[in-house]
Amino acid sequence: MPHSDGTVSITVNGAHKRVNAGLSLAELATELGLVPEKVAVERNLEVVPRSTLKDVRVEDGDDIEIVHFVGGGDHQKPIADDSWTVAGRTFRSRLIVGTGKYKDFAQNAAALEASGAEIVTVAVRRVNVSDPKAPMLTDFIDPKKVTYLPNTAGCFDAESAIRTLRLAREAGGWDLVKLEVLGEAKTLYPDMHETLRATEILANEGFKPMVYCVDDPIAAKRLENAGAVAIMPLGAPIGSGLGIQNRITIRLIVEGAGVPVLVDAGVGTASDAAVAMELGCDGVLMNTAIAEAKDPVMMAAAMRSAVEAGRLAYRAGRMGQRRYADPSSPLAGLI
Repeated sequence: MPHSDGTVSITVNGAHKRVNAGLSLAELATELGLVPEKVAVERNLEVVPRSTLKDVRVEDGDDIEIVHFVGGGDHQKPIADDSWTVAGRTFRSRLIVGTGKYKDFAQNAAALEASGAEIVTVAVRRVNVSDPKAPMLTDFIDPKKVTYLPNTAGCFDAESAIRTLRLAREAGGWDLVKLEVLGEAKTLYPDMHETLRATEILANEGFKPMVYCVDDPIAAKRLENAGAVAIMPLGAPIGSGLGIQNRITIRLIVEGAGVPVLVDAGVGTASDAAVAMELGCDGVLMNTAIAEAKDPVMMAAAMRSAVEAGRLAYRAGRMGQRRYADPSSPLAGLI
């Protein structure tokens, strides 16, 4: 029965209310600041079809529950430009790919296109004088459209690395180069003494070396001070496919660096690339993980997506880690 003032007593989501008699459920929702089309209503333990909310009237003693979905969102904000810069040159793709181990140059070019990479590493090797008409990488990957990054793969001392890059600059005018000076053939770990020495000499000669190194924050800072324009710590031994084995030290390098940091070596599959980017690295360089995949072109596309996803996750900021459970659905407002 309505009260003498023309109101009725009802319970809404556990709270007692007095509302005007004859009020429809749709009007009740509107009065509460809700949009009837966006809520679900239960009246006395029975769900009221949304299409009838405007016809069903509240009565004295009604127990009403009004619910909606929480969490999520229905709009994706546009992603701002997320390019990166090394030695004054700006790139959109944060994936750098190599050009070795492919079946042929055509497969290499197809994988490059699928990866979306704008930089490729190239080894400096002797011209095949016995067959001057043999196919060359430049016939398939145009250095005018893709940035060539000459590297010193296979060099085991500073002198040979410096000599190689001087020849590379003479051949193509490149001063942005990738320096690696290896310590021994079994692990292909860098010789940091020779690497640091080569970095200093190359920087003094006007080169802009991106330097392969161990995952040591102190060594990384020394390379930066010596003139390295990017630090490239290994995630695991070259060609091993073991994934990122040293997340903490790579993270420390990222936090302390004043130049871009890119994981170089050790990536085996897409999740490894995502992990590298989630650590805050500016990019990832890989070769074997793509070239030795059963389908290199498909793997190149996977790596592209992984690098982009990892970068977005890093920018978004991961949730904090907890020892115990925390319900994803709120307990407040539980029916």
